[in-house]
Amino acid sequence: MKIVLDPLVHADLSMPEIPRVAKELGFDYLEMCSRDEFLPEYFPPRADKQRIREFKHALREADVKLASMLVTFRWASPHEDEREAAVRYWKRAIEIAVELECETVNSIFDRGPSPERCHFKVGPEMAEDCEIAFWKSMEELVPIFEREKLPCHIEAHPDDFIEDNNLAVDIIKVIDSPMIKYLYCAPHTFHLGEDIASMIRYAAPVLAHVHVADTFNHKLGWRYVMNPPGSTTRIHQHLNIGEGEVDWEAFFGTLAEIGFDGIMTSQVFAYMPEKAMESSRFMRQKISEYVDKYWK
Repeated sequence: MKIVLDPLVHADLSMPEIPRVAKELGFDYLEMCSRDEFLPEYFPPRADKQRIREFKHALREADVKLASMLVTFRWASPHEDEREAAVRYWKRAIEIAVELECETVNSIFDRGPSPERCHFKVGPEMAEDCEIAFWKSMEELVPIFEREKLPCHIEAHPDDFIEDNNLAVDIIKVIDSPMIKYLYCAPHTFHLGEDIASMIRYAAPVLAHVHVADTFNHKLGWRYVMNPPGSTTRIHQHLNIGEGEVDWEAFFGTLAEIGFDGIMTSQVFAYMPEKAMESSRFMRQKISEYVDKYWK
């Protein structure tokens, strides 16, 4: 199993600084988040040869490996020009991942078209149109993932056209490629379904990656106050373990039960930059405690 740091909480650091800091915090692996100067969300990759070379050198100097990179483009947009652009951007992102000797990439089921073109239909309300586009993109990209032997791990995200755990798993199974696997994101738990243990068991055949951070159950009481009442905004947080309402005994215990041996990423966002070091150090220790407890 790889215990990995998503360094978004350290967004104040330059990319060449990140591997050194990750190593100091006890992480041997990184899951590189989106960076505007490298792989921005929804825009073409900005990573030029020099930035790739500098980051690759920094990884080697720190003896840190790149376990994964987040790649988010509009590969499920029903607007064909957006979808085609996303596939082009993906092809370049795959080249960058291969150059960096990145072991996997990870992504989401996408939020559909750009906001100004969604005609007030967002997220799962556009599910049918987005899924049609998604399958078209898969026809183009899956052969490239397979040719490059680069696994892609996909998660259901609040406000994606797929938010439900079991539906996301079913889609991954239908793709039926050894390079396309599922990512279970713990801070999305209360959007994904009802029972964390049953969702993990359902995902077991294709589960290769988990994100670890806490969140409150937005379905219970006054966890969040939003205006106007009845807003369809999808809310969740990425907190330190123990600061929300995720059942961590069920999460880690069920992962051990199914023999999970993939990527386990600390993905806390809430403390940048004032408590970033403290948060990452705490998460590394806490994840290790659970792994030692359940993987014997």
